[in-house]
Amino acid sequence: MTDRPATHPTPSDEARELVAGAYDIHLHIAPDLMKRRVDDLTLASRFAEVGLSGFVLKSHYVPTAERAAVVRRAVPGFGAVGAITLNGSVGGMNPIAVEIAGRGGAQVVWLPTVDSANERACTASSPEGATPPMWMQLQNELRDAGMTADPVDVVGPDGKVLEITRQVLRVIAAHDMTLATGHLGTEEITAVVDAAVEEGVRRIVVTHPEFTSQRVGVARQRELAAKGALLERCFTTPYTGKVSWELWLEHIRAVGPEHSVLSSDLGQPFNPPVEDGLPLLAERLLAAGFTEDEIRVMAVDNSRRLAGAVQDR
Repeated sequence: MTDRPATHPTPSDEARELVAGAYDIHLHIAPDLMKRRVDDLTLASRFAEVGLSGFVLKSHYVPTAERAAVVRRAVPGFGAVGAITLNGSVGGMNPIAVEIAGRGGAQVVWLPTVDSANERACTASSPEGATPPMWMQLQNELRDAGMTADPVDVVGPDGKVLEITRQVLRVIAAHDMTLATGHLGTEEITAVVDAAVEEGVRRIVVTHPEFTSQRVGVARQRELAAKGALLERCFTTPYTGKVSWELWLEHIRAVGPEHSVLSSDLGQPFNPPVEDGLPLLAERLLAAGFTEDEIRVMAVDNSRRLAGAVQDR
């Protein structure tokens, strides 16, 4: 693969074999509103070549179920999975948008990310030298053009989940989709996970709990895991300096590998090739003392469940 800069690490064949069959449940690739390293059709072929079974197409701004269907047609047998993210561009907490996405075959619903009330209010700063997310520039451009969406609330001033949020959760449950918590804050995540369980949602993942605007503590992560949620461990969060690798590994140990799922969050032009994200995580985890079985649970078993490739009724 000719687009690998010399500065990026190269995963071993052993690491690739260890994550064979996995889905990458969180990546950002073209076509998109910002420059990406690779397009979806090219990446599907690359994934298939290295033994990865599928990916979830994430966009902060547009639904991707139709794109996923095209990829599946173009690369037979490949598991391209569509999704929707409930930011201002789709009407925020919009149960109609979720219903249409579900009818169109989307599997994953992210709660608000770039337009979440928590992201807008976040005053936490990344460590010095951390790479800022690419969406930040687009958000600034929209703001400067006077087109900033209102923050998307999922809970009320009393901390209780809004009825519109419950409507969204009921649609997710009806279509047996996967709920991802997006860029919500810790208290919002807890309230939403409780409500999702009450409404019958069977697959819940806490989106990159180590990310700057989340920073969910270990005690709370354990509580969320006990409710049935998986904790997403993204490659880019430590790789781009938003958290140390040591803390990232410590959180997995503290909560338990069985409650974690690996993803890359890759696709940015300055980061490693997307197909290298999961095997690079496998190498890092092996070096830190995790067993092959633990890594396969995080990379393969849990990712396939969230992507809807495994039915667990």
